[in-house]
Amino acid sequence: MTNAHDVGGRPGRALLLLPVQAALVAVLGLLVTGPLAEHLPLSAEDGVNRALAVHRTPSATWLTDWLSLVADTQTVIGLTLLCVLGLLLLPRVPRWWEAGFLAVSVAAQSAIFLLVTIVVERDRPDVPHLDGAPPTSSFPSGHVGASVALYGGLAVLAARHLRGLWRNLVVGLLLLVPLAVAFSRLYRGMHHPSDVVAGILNGACTLLLVGSALLSNARKDETAPEPAVLGARRAVVVRHPHACGDETTARVRAVLHRHGYTEQRWTDTTPEDPSGALAAHVAGRNAGPADPVAPADPVGPTDPVDPVTPVPSVDLVVVCGGDGTVRACADVVAGTGVPLAIVPCGTGNLLARNLELPTEPVAALRESLSGRAVGLDVGRIRGDGLAPTRFAVMAGAGFDAAMVRDASPRLKERLGWAAYVLSAARHLRDPRMRLSIRLDGGVPLERRARMVVIGNVGALQGGLPLLPEARPDSGRLEVVLLDPRGVTGWLAAAGYLVSRVPGGRAPHASGARERTAAHGALEYFGAERVDLRFARPQPRELDGDVLPSGTRLTAEVEPGALRVYLPAPVRIGAPAGSGKAEQGGKDGTEVEEHGHRDARTAAR
Repeated sequence: MTNAHDVGGRPGRALLLLPVQAALVAVLGLLVTGPLAEHLPLSAEDGVNRALAVHRTPSATWLTDWLSLVADTQTVIGLTLLCVLGLLLLPRVPRWWEAGFLAVSVAAQSAIFLLVTIVVERDRPDVPHLDGAPPTSSFPSGHVGASVALYGGLAVLAARHLRGLWRNLVVGLLLLVPLAVAFSRLYRGMHHPSDVVAGILNGACTLLLVGSALLSNARKDETAPEPAVLGARRAVVVRHPHACGDETTARVRAVLHRHGYTEQRWTDTTPEDPSGALAAHVAGRNAGPADPVAPADPVGPTDPVDPVTPVPSVDLVVVCGGDGTVRACADVVAGTGVPLAIVPCGTGNLLARNLELPTEPVAALRESLSGRAVGLDVGRIRGDGLAPTRFAVMAGAGFDAAMVRDASPRLKERLGWAAYVLSAARHLRDPRMRLSIRLDGGVPLERRARMVVIGNVGALQGGLPLLPEARPDSGRLEVVLLDPRGVTGWLAAAGYLVSRVPGGRAPHASGARERTAAHGALEYFGAERVDLRFARPQPRELDGDVLPSGTRLTAEVEPGALRVYLPAPVRIGAPAGSGKAEQGGKDGTEVEEHGHRDARTAAR
């Protein structure tokens, strides 16, 4: 089964459709200027141009002058050249396919525009023109088509590389430029409305065809081979079979091989074992045949150290899946010293997003292996009806767990994380729960809330910071209680969270004392150990996986227990100390655990 990251067949054939596109745009122009000209809505176009001409103002004229400038021929050519040079010279590895995508899109759009103007003859609108009229036909708008090809193409590239709020902001602003240019061409009397619509269609179709032909190749391992690694290294790859398709699998194999992992053992997850029997693969060389599958509960920082713990038999564990698969594998390797690399192929991929990994799965692996392994915290959780296990993202009870539990699997497959939004709407009116919370063994605090979340990281989809102070190397867990009252409470909570996105106000220092926000709709805590007790059984979840309902949850942090490869430079940080990684060891990286703990102790 392939997924959205797998590209089939021979995508270069899409370029052969560009002449077909040119013919269709020309036919559309002949219809607009011929048999359809006297019918609505085309018969009303002159009225639109006259109305805009009558209502011109000096400020609007000045603004539209600048908007026309950003899409004229000289500007588009100059910016395209600069962007192409930037894509080739600035990254560590030149992005040839992305540079080609941008250049070919702008050039192809312009070529189609010129061909169509030869076939279709259309006068400019019969209103005063604020720009000099070029000799070409009014249909289609060249300014608008060029702006769609350039700024729309940049939006496509931004969507591939940015994450969170910045991705939404940059992509949104870039997509607004062609619409603003379209309005400016109407306002300045240079085009009919159908001209700018045709320009938008011409540019958008060009992006679609060129992107299909070139950007699918950019996903493949087009980069120059990485420096050869001396000595064969061993990797275990845990693959979710429905999230990681065949082509992604092949590309992961190739990337690992180029990084020296010539001995690869692949294992698929199952509903019964979401770690794909990983414990058996990382069992020590000294493990005898009588115990081929050791329990998946490695030694953690709070457990007594077994002096005969076998040496792990692998150099790297690669996880191809979502947060649930990553959590199951992290539970196995935490405390063993075996580093983890994440290939985000799931619905939410919250850990990968919080670690600022590329959203494209193979790019995330390639860039991570070019970086270094860093020690990150994990949470260890237990409760009634639950075997002790670990989590890397968040654990929760109440509203969020009910949302995860009732999200339709079919909608998750089709809509991704948006399926959770639909599920959440069904639980907005769920009753509040009574609970007590004890921090680091202190006095229990009695509360009412709609949900409680314990987080090792803090950001949700779109970069929304549910736990603004959570860091995966802080040596603490952060807790939030959500208890909005009515519509105003929900709006206050949402407004507060949006105001805490990256670039907003600096967060308070983490601490065990309580802190309320959004007029009491949110209450925050921080601690190394969190004990929760519920008056009645509540739905519970762990890194997006549903747990049986229960009345107790206890979570403790295991500082620096999980080694994860992250791209360089490593940008995670923590108010109360941070992990430290150094070059060394047979796999090229070794976490300096004493430095991690000393920094945290000094911060206290």
